[in-house]
Amino acid sequence: MDHPPLQVKVVSADREVWKGESVNIIVRTTEGDIGLLPGHEAFLAALAPCAAQIITTDGNREVIACDGGFVALDNDGQVSIITQYATRSEEISVDQARRDRDSLRKKLNEHERSEQDPEVVQDLTHRLHLAQAQIAAARLAGKQRS
Repeated sequence: MDHPPLQVKVVSADREVWKGESVNIIVRTTEGDIGLLPGHEAFLAALAPCAAQIITTDGNREVIACDGGFVALDNDGQVSIITQYATRSEEISVDQARRDRDSLRKKLNEHERSEQDPEVVQDLTHRLHLAQAQIAAARLAGKQRS
């Protein structure tokens, strides 16, 4: 049985990042990677920081760095990816993301050694995961430097 394409919307706290039709979505949940195809049963999961891959109906691949959040698929094929921060691969500066990653690793190491406020460590860890997701998104999109 043929199913119509998935209707996908990726939303961050401050904007709609991407909207369109898809024949396949690959995201990383807190339980592991999952692929969503047209006809998939309704689904809801917490996202881990990841590079979400959306294969469009014309065969293109949209790659979006997400810092976590939720993915929901309803019975009508509507998919919502809801995240605090999301960046399309073409918006990512790979060099900046790498600098951020390296700087955050250093800060995190310093804070963990000095047993600083756990909230500071949690914030640094969250920002590090976002930088890593941006690097992964750029790599998946074939973007090596910018």
